Order: sequence, then C-alpha cells, then structure tokens
Amino acid sequence: MLSSLGVASLVAVSAFVQPATAPPPKDPAYVLGYTMKTIDGKDQPLSAYKGKVVMIVNVASKCGNTPQYEGLEALYAKDKDAGLVILGFPANEFGGQEPGTNAEIKEFCTETYHVTFPMFGKIVVKGEGTSPLYRQLAAQPAPIGGEPKWNFTKFLVDRQGHVVARFEPKVKPDDPALVKKIEELLHGQPTTPREPEPTIAGS
Repeated sequence: MLSSLGVASLVAVSAFVQPATAPPPKDPAYVLGYTMKTIDGKDQPLSAYKGKVVMIVNVASKCGNTPQYEGLEALYAKDKDAGLVILGFPANEFGGQEPGTNAEIKEFCTETYHVTFPMFGKIVVKGEGTSPLYRQLAAQPAPIGGEPKWNFTKFLVDRQGHVVARFEPKVKPDDPALVKKIEELLHGQPTTPREPEPTIAGS
C-alpha cells in the first residue's frame, strides 16, 4: 500500500506530465482555409484573399440567372480597388445547367460576359461529393447556412475571412441590400468582431 507521501508524489508527477492546453477549436466561420483549383487547373489558396471582402458564388452557364454574370463583373470592376473580390465556382447540381468543361466555361464567361474576376474549376456544391468549402458554408448557423437553393447563391466573407451574410439566387448583384452590405464590409467596421485568440500554454 502506498504511503500518503507516495500518493502525493504520484499526484505531483501526474500533474507535471499533463499536456499543454489544447488548441482552441477551429473557427467554423472562417472559410478561407482551403486550396481550390482555378478554372485553369492551378492550385489557389483561398487564404490569399484574406484582407479582402470576398463574394463566393456558385455559377452556371445555362441558367435563367446566368445574366447575373454581367452584374457581378460590373460590381467587381467598381469595387475591386476598394478590396472586393468575387470568386466564381461553376456547379452542375441545379437542372444540369453547367454541363461544360472548365475550358468551355472559361470561354463562355470571357467571350459572352467579359468576366475578369477569379473563376475556379467546376465543383459539387450540394449532395454527394460536396466540396469541403461548400460543406462548411452549409454548416453555418441560420440564416447563412444550408445548401445553396440554386445557381448564383452569394455568400459574403469579411476581411478577416469569416462568412457573414448570404443572398439567395434571385438577388441581383445591383440589389440595394447586397450593395449596402458590401459597402459596409468594405468601408465600415468589421461586422463580426472576434475575441482575441487564447494563448496556448507552452507556445
């Protein structure tokens, strides 16, 4: 049987070997932690866009909303110098309205709508095989979360990389509510203040 001194020693040793405080849980609202393929097949870390206001939008070439490409490009041209970037993600989950290859999509976007904002390779945005980026977007609390309902669902991300707003497909790029939110994110205070990151023991 261990003496009281021996038990105390074991407790002391046990306390000494406890691991350092575990890292804080991943911030579920931070959505720029992925590397995606551009429409030309190159790796593009989304973290490169941290510091900008980002619109993530699933696009399609044969949709009733496809003319929104024109409005998106106009919005990008107007506000890119202020820090706006639009990221287009082609997807074929809604009515098979994006059947083309990445090369065909790029040609259509540039020749028909003169798109200059970053376009990415075709991905899955709902259902089986959903891209991790879109799984994380869908997992957000209401009213941001949930799978896209159709092509041209728009998610806004603040300069810190946190998704802060969602606008549904029928909301056009020049809609006053969307424009106002973008202006707030570009020129106002951050809309989602975060607590300082805790210091990790031993770091």
